[in-house]
Amino acid sequence: MKKQFLILFILLIVFFIADVCLGTVYIEPGQVLDAILGLKNPQTGKTVRYIVTELRLPRAIMAVLTGAGLAIAGLLMQTLFKNPLAGPFVLGISSGAGLGVALVIMGATAFGLGVISGIGIITASVVGSLAVLLLIILMSLRIKDTMGLLIVGLMVGSLSSAIVGILSYFSSSEELKRYVFWSLGSLGNINWDDLLIITFLFLIVIVLLFWIIKPLNALLLGESYALSLGINIKKTRWIIIIITSILAGSITAFAGPIAFIGLAVPHLSRLILPTVNHKILIPMAILLGATLLLFCDLVSQLPFSSYSLPINAVTSLLGAPLIIWLIMRKRNLHF
Repeated sequence: MKKQFLILFILLIVFFIADVCLGTVYIEPGQVLDAILGLKNPQTGKTVRYIVTELRLPRAIMAVLTGAGLAIAGLLMQTLFKNPLAGPFVLGISSGAGLGVALVIMGATAFGLGVISGIGIITASVVGSLAVLLLIILMSLRIKDTMGLLIVGLMVGSLSSAIVGILSYFSSSEELKRYVFWSLGSLGNINWDDLLIITFLFLIVIVLLFWIIKPLNALLLGESYALSLGINIKKTRWIIIIITSILAGSITAFAGPIAFIGLAVPHLSRLILPTVNHKILIPMAILLGATLLLFCDLVSQLPFSSYSLPINAVTSLLGAPLIIWLIMRKRNLHF
């Protein structure tokens, strides 16, 4: 177990350093260290310092937080619904967040609100994801069939897409362009103020996770078993709702809808460490999600090229074959 964690941690450090060093222009690790520490090295000019401290370092940190956050959200959803296909994207939570962002970006002018700030976008995203997740939870009380619940999630996503399509039709070119770029996903449009918000929310999530590790393990064995252990099912469910909404909403607001990380990483975590103990799975998902998204971000930058790919395209290109491989290998996905 320690060996797997150590290998992943080393890969995380390697990919983090590579993500900061590589890009359109290669920056040596020594210059990166000088820029971060603020050392007055003649070889580290102002341009290099700006690239490192204002562009690449925030991007790499955002990749770590985004990968870890989506992995946690996916793991919690799969545990709550006891379904291997559950996740923020599949159940429509990201679609709800996207609808909230679309309403404030493309509907702002219509209501005379002007240009919405980053705080307004993140608020709309969190509210949108929370509304959809609450709808899914309410549906789960009536729909016992998990496949039926997944269909409801997909229909919510389709409904959100339809509303976004109507808004797009009546929006100006600037509003539409802003939303399209947001929907492609990007870890590069992040500043230190945005990172402070994401980090603060992530710390709240970590604190809440400590409260529900035991209930999460009990939920896998059924609600009756959890109740026999004295677990407050309703309280646990609402904490999971809050955690997932915070993560999916805030991450989707700043980075756009990033697919497959929340779905694939929990399964990879169980593949690396065959256990259902969330005390082990949560740290593994955090490490693996951060490492995987750092790698995807590294690929998306197309090092030594003037071009870059949308991060959402890269995660889908890697994530879809990965899920297919898991199904072919295991014949079925366990949770």
